[in-house]
Amino acid sequence: EGIVEDFAATEETEKWLEKIYDADKLDHEALSSTVYDQSDFYKHFIKDLFDAEKEVIIDSPYITEQRMRTFYPIFHHLLQKDVKVFVLTRKSEDHDDQMRLFSENAIQKLDDMGVVVLPFKGLIHRKISIIDRKLVWEGSLNILSQRESTEFMRRIQGEETGRQMMKFLRLEKNIGHIGQN
Repeated sequence: EGIVEDFAATEETEKWLEKIYDADKLDHEALSSTVYDQSDFYKHFIKDLFDAEKEVIIDSPYITEQRMRTFYPIFHHLLQKDVKVFVLTRKSEDHDDQMRLFSENAIQKLDDMGVVVLPFKGLIHRKISIIDRKLVWEGSLNILSQRESTEFMRRIQGEETGRQMMKFLRLEKNIGHIGQN
């Protein structure tokens, strides 16, 4: 019984796959995950933000004025305690008129605060946060814009999950190694 079911792989290949995917750690981390919906996500997420020690990464395609009223003071607090904050979002020109204007203003305000904004071209639609590269939030909720929709977010605690998500998103090349960025 290996990582890839019903696939004949050599013992050497199985060992290589185990090193890459570290399945045992991922299974353990996934089993201890918790799912939240829009009604209770923010209170748990904000607590995790306040517990951050080195780095917060938020990947949210949309940014709205209403939701950012909550996050500007939190980001300010994090920056004051030397936690690096990265926001990955769509480029402003990839939004329609009203969203474009607010996106431009929010990106400028975040940049002025010291938040590192990494705008991506195209229609990215990921909703992820990685805190200290050992806590991952992922799901359907746009973290920096959610208002009325029914959504979910899964919280997964574990360094292997954080490492895997960083690698999958190719973030180290844009952000660098934790503590060196």
